[in-house]
Amino acid sequence: MIHAVLIFNTSGLPRLTKFYTPLHQSAETVVEKIFSLVSTRPPGLCNFLEAPELEAFLGPKGGIDERWRVVYRNYATLYFVFVVDSSESELGVLDLIQVFVESLDRAFENVCELDLVFHFDEVHHILAEVIQSGLVLETNVDEIDTMVHQATKARKESFASANPLSLGAGGLNPRAGNLKTPLGWLTGKLAGVGAR
Repeated sequence: MIHAVLIFNTSGLPRLTKFYTPLHQSAETVVEKIFSLVSTRPPGLCNFLEAPELEAFLGPKGGIDERWRVVYRNYATLYFVFVVDSSESELGVLDLIQVFVESLDRAFENVCELDLVFHFDEVHHILAEVIQSGLVLETNVDEIDTMVHQATKARKESFASANPLSLGAGGLNPRAGNLKTPLGWLTGKLAGVGAR
């Protein structure tokens, strides 16, 4: 099971934190501890490590040989970190991180740290298309991209139908027709159309 998904920059500032299990301490403390584990590792080492230190934050695991595992990848100035237990394959999680990053790249056309800050709602939506309640739902990047585009289109249509100012100004609502709204009337007056 995936217990946490974290994204933070090389300074340790969290850009996304999603926990699927209850925490025994504050989220800031957990992020700081995981950042200290990941950022101090030399670049030549593998991208996953056992982290018995996390038992104080996330609680002890059931079996004696079970440990929390941290799987991460570093892309430019961002660390993508998944905290998993022994039921997940480390190589499978590394591939899942790649799927998540490719999905973000498709949504934001070469994702960067500012995209994560200013479009956090869309980032959480993409993550929810990939993982729900700590379980992997989808690994096909094309399917994830399709679902994200459908949700974006539905959100825009919902906004257009709920916002009376967008109806008469060539908004996205096909039912609007020639309905006169304050914005449509003002646009017509400024353009010199409908001056009668």
